Amino acid sequence: MGVPAFFRWLSRKYPSIIVNCVEEKPKECNGVKVPVDASKPNPNDVEFDNLYLDMNGIIHPCTHPEDKPAPKNEDEMMVAIFEYIDRLFNIVRPRRLLYMAIDGVAPRAKMNQQRSRRFRASKEGMEAAVEKQRVREEVLAKGGYLPPEEIKERFDSNCITPGTEFMDNLAKCLRYYIADRLNNDPGWKNLTVILSDASAPGEGEHKIMDYIRRQRAQPNHDPNTHHCLCGADADLIMLGLATHEPNFTIIREEFKPNKPKPCGLCNQFGHEVKDCEGLPREKKGKHDELADSLPCAEGEFIFLRLNVLREYLERELTMASLPFTFDVERSIDDWVFMCFFVGNDFLPHLPSLEIREGAIDRLVNIYKNVVHKTGGYLTESGYVNLQRVQMIMLAVGEVEDSIFKKRKDDEDSFRRRQKEKRKRMKRDQPAFTPGGILTPHALGSRNSGSQVANNPRQAAYEMRMQNNSSPSVSPNTSFTSDGSPSPLGGMKRKADDSDSEPEPEDNVRLWEAGWKQRYYKNKFDVDAADEKFRRKVVQSYVEGLCWVLRYYYQGCASWKWYYPFHYAPFASDFEGIADLPSDFEKGTKPFKPLEQLMGVFPAASGNFLPPSWRKLMSDPDSSIIDFYPEDFAIDLNGKKYAWQGVALLPFVDERRLRAALEEVYPDLTPEETRRNSLGGDVLFVGKHHQLHDFISELYQTGSTEPVDVPPELCHGIQGKFSLDEEAILPDQVVCSPVPMLRDLTQNTAISINFKDPQFAEDYVFKAVMLPGARKPAPVLKPGDWEKSSNGRQWKPQLGFNRDRRPVHLDQAAFRTLGHSMPRGSGTGMYSNAAPPPVTFQGNLYRPLLRGQAQIPKLMSNMRPQDSWRGPPPLFQQQRFDRGVGAEPLLPWNRMLQNQNAGFQPNQYQMLAGPGGYPPRRDDRGGRQGYPREGRKYPLPPPSGRYNWN
Repeated sequence: MGVPAFFRWLSRKYPSIIVNCVEEKPKECNGVKVPVDASKPNPNDVEFDNLYLDMNGIIHPCTHPEDKPAPKNEDEMMVAIFEYIDRLFNIVRPRRLLYMAIDGVAPRAKMNQQRSRRFRASKEGMEAAVEKQRVREEVLAKGGYLPPEEIKERFDSNCITPGTEFMDNLAKCLRYYIADRLNNDPGWKNLTVILSDASAPGEGEHKIMDYIRRQRAQPNHDPNTHHCLCGADADLIMLGLATHEPNFTIIREEFKPNKPKPCGLCNQFGHEVKDCEGLPREKKGKHDELADSLPCAEGEFIFLRLNVLREYLERELTMASLPFTFDVERSIDDWVFMCFFVGNDFLPHLPSLEIREGAIDRLVNIYKNVVHKTGGYLTESGYVNLQRVQMIMLAVGEVEDSIFKKRKDDEDSFRRRQKEKRKRMKRDQPAFTPGGILTPHALGSRNSGSQVANNPRQAAYEMRMQNNSSPSVSPNTSFTSDGSPSPLGGMKRKADDSDSEPEPEDNVRLWEAGWKQRYYKNKFDVDAADEKFRRKVVQSYVEGLCWVLRYYYQGCASWKWYYPFHYAPFASDFEGIADLPSDFEKGTKPFKPLEQLMGVFPAASGNFLPPSWRKLMSDPDSSIIDFYPEDFAIDLNGKKYAWQGVALLPFVDERRLRAALEEVYPDLTPEETRRNSLGGDVLFVGKHHQLHDFISELYQTGSTEPVDVPPELCHGIQGKFSLDEEAILPDQVVCSPVPMLRDLTQNTAISINFKDPQFAEDYVFKAVMLPGARKPAPVLKPGDWEKSSNGRQWKPQLGFNRDRRPVHLDQAAFRTLGHSMPRGSGTGMYSNAAPPPVTFQGNLYRPLLRGQAQIPKLMSNMRPQDSWRGPPPLFQQQRFDRGVGAEPLLPWNRMLQNQNAGFQPNQYQMLAGPGGYPPRRDDRGGRQGYPREGRKYPLPPPSGRYNWN
């Protein structure tokens, strides 16, 4: 399903599930960045036990970011990944386990989507390069200015696939990173770390779920473990609900659409490559010191509290007068299953169900109306009751025709509103816009780096000439409907409006009668009367629904199964599905990494494969050359943009592929053979962990047989240990795979191969809440049930404590800022220029000089939350009567008492910070209720934390 669409719908319907993260930033002392001490209590007022990282959601934005300059080389990419993990770790601060999972070889059903994505990425990259070169030539031919073209190899993101050298190097770098943190970071002191790299088969998030399922089935598992999963995919929400763990939270980067991106030619913001005119870049800052800064802030993180989502769903799905016992856990499983109909990574969504049209709400309403007739729930522990599902789908089929007609009406209404908006904008825009120094700016946006007029008279003359050269409009000129002057008064305007956007041709026309016949003819090239073919499509789709639900609740039912069509059937076609088989072939095995590369890569990415394998993708005489078309069609399928369409690629025949690869397997080098093998997980601990001595003894004895993990030494984790040939061992140097980072010469961490507990192939993991699990205290209050972000700005709370009081400034503080920071200058809302020295002679925040008298505190009787506001202004301070009591000798009082004494205006400013302002006091020192010395951070050891400067 579409990640932005589903998340937007979810956050609007259930807004209280979102919590803004409280993030503690590293401090800088004497030019050295002091890392955050993650061993301290979590500032989000919650403590997590386990943190799981879906690493592909970290790798992609770090290697080819969209809103900042890309790393220059692979080493910088690795450092960026380390920094990202550090940031997440400091926010979550897990106390027991850190599980890092990279996507391995995926099931065949997923490979089809991977193939489509990679072919699209290659095609779009080549088209973008051609378009960029064309625009560059046009701009230069017109005399425009463009920076010299950088000669560097374009980073092919397709290399982020199992089996490539990049992924192999990433695994080595992460091993080094884990060892370094276990040696030097106090927050990692007692942590168990598991790394599942790309050699271990399975998608990252599903490897995490498989680990959780298998540990839940163990007698030593703590049912009240607090899990936190990091990832941006929408299916993580479904996976988290499917665990039935009472404490499950998802952390993800806040989704902000339409982030500014620089032009690929001139590196300026505000336009795309196709609109580039080659204008010179405006100076940023007085000396152009802000030239390399981007107009974007560091992404913020949010928490999604699944326990709160469970509260919402329990209230929404509760039904009275059921002929069977209501079970909220089974109802949530049915809700997860119904979400699959609007789209997932393995099946196309049904034509009548779109998230943006409220498809999930429609399904829930139909479900609540029909479930009384079904006699029970739709699913149980990942297995589907097809007879009950048929009743739901046929109910959807009854309203399909009205859904299509309403969709057409909504689209026409939207186009009319957009057309009227364009007309208003065209009518209201001025006849001309002065350029250069006379270009109008929004209030507060003009900065000190703006152009300066060398000859104001000449600039004004040019503006007048521009005005005179524009066509004049007389008062008697007649206007057309869009506000533009009508030529020759009575000439008719063309019926075809010039500002209307071309719409993609839609031959199916679902809103007109006969839509089902046209759909099957255009999409499948068969007649709708071919009942046998329609039955085959429906059977394949039903198999897919059963496979997906099993995949989410039990693991991969078959590595070979996939949906063999590009389009889905209609809901009204789901008739007679109760008798369809839903079993899958047992004992199937995943592809090997290089085999998967041959199945998902286009020929343009063949450089990641061995030469003889690469030849199969480009040689005209290759037996599988038809798998790698140089060009392919994209069916918009009723959408507007190409990325929303369906890539019509041929499906890979597994038997033909394996037969072709048998001839080139002997050409693999030993290194390529190693990368083509399937691996497993590796467990790491530091010297303070209880498992450290146990694992050390295994290496000393040289045990060759797998050994059971003692659960009492690692918070109930169970599985098997086996010795690792490439293990990280104590007292052995850990060499850095990144040249800019130092080796670990005093290593105390240790690693060993780890394997999850094994079960029989037909074992069923029960989708229930475990005995002894305690439900979290209810979060939602009666007023929260009606809350929705529709029509108003919803502001999530900060952290998990609902009663947290945000720090704020009162009116006096804003008045002080207004007086001390003059408007109309500087690069932002407030100026960086220092205030006049005389104005702040008595500023209480300026440090005292040596030997100077201590200034009495004025905040001794203030509440801690008020101490941020600073002292009140003079006209609000309490007046002291000399005859009543002693008056504190403030600096300005001493100056008034002894007017003959000379006062040095800058005696409190010698230690001021940049821009003349005093350095801010430590956040925790000097405030009521906090120790004077503040938090003490240990300095990094010689071989410790990286200096990211």
